[in-house]
Amino acid sequence: MNGNLRDRSPKGSDGDRRAVLIWINLLQTVLTKVFRKCRQVVEWTLLKCLEINMHPLHREGHLIERIGWLRAAVLGANDGIISTSSLLVGVAAASTSTNEVIVAGVAGLVAGATAMAAGEYVSVSSQADTEAADLAKERRELVEQPDAELHELTNIYVQRGLDFLLARQVAGALTAKDAFASHARDELGLSAHVVARPIQAALTSAVTFALGAAIPLLIAIASPLVRIPWLVSGGSLVALAILGAAGAQTGGAGILRPMLRVTFWGAIAMGTTAVIGRLVGHSL
Repeated sequence: MNGNLRDRSPKGSDGDRRAVLIWINLLQTVLTKVFRKCRQVVEWTLLKCLEINMHPLHREGHLIERIGWLRAAVLGANDGIISTSSLLVGVAAASTSTNEVIVAGVAGLVAGATAMAAGEYVSVSSQADTEAADLAKERRELVEQPDAELHELTNIYVQRGLDFLLARQVAGALTAKDAFASHARDELGLSAHVVARPIQAALTSAVTFALGAAIPLLIAIASPLVRIPWLVSGGSLVALAILGAAGAQTGGAGILRPMLRVTFWGAIAMGTTAVIGRLVGHSL
């Protein structure tokens, strides 16, 4: 009986060792999988943190985005106030009837608004045609001379301060992503913020001209004939000062210099027109 027990003990010990080894291997496999999963979670978290740092949560709205319509708006309103007020002051200085002044003011408003719209559309369309021609030429050169265009883009970045190897690397990466957009932006200086928009410029100029011209016209309608030159001039100068301040505020610039600049030139225009109108009126 004792012999039988001695014969069975090693076999029982081998079975226990095999069971322990199986459990150890199983535990090792589970721990390896858990560790790999944890590492993946940590790596994913780090990548998300880097993306947040590279792409801030706030939207950066730059004031240059307004440059297209802001230029046309300031030009239209400024021209509407100055040209219409100067016309009213000049006609009032030479006229004997308020109706004549009002008719001249309405005619100046309509003619000025349509002329501004037409002028802006034609001029900005010419700019758009030039931009389109340059973009077409650039697109053709990218197809016909890709290596020369890559070298040209590299030189642009070198001139901006990068060493040649880094500039070539940047140029290659941008070319691989969107060669045409890279050349349009960095070689031609064209982007969505500065691209010509003829219809926007025409409508903005026409509307703002009419609004600006309405200010001196309403003052003239509400004023007696003898006081039209002074009241229109004073009200228009105040409107020009407000316009200069508003345009500067919208564009993010200082207020004082634009306000003084537009007021000064408005006073020069109205004063000159009043003197000429009075001289012509007396001579006739």
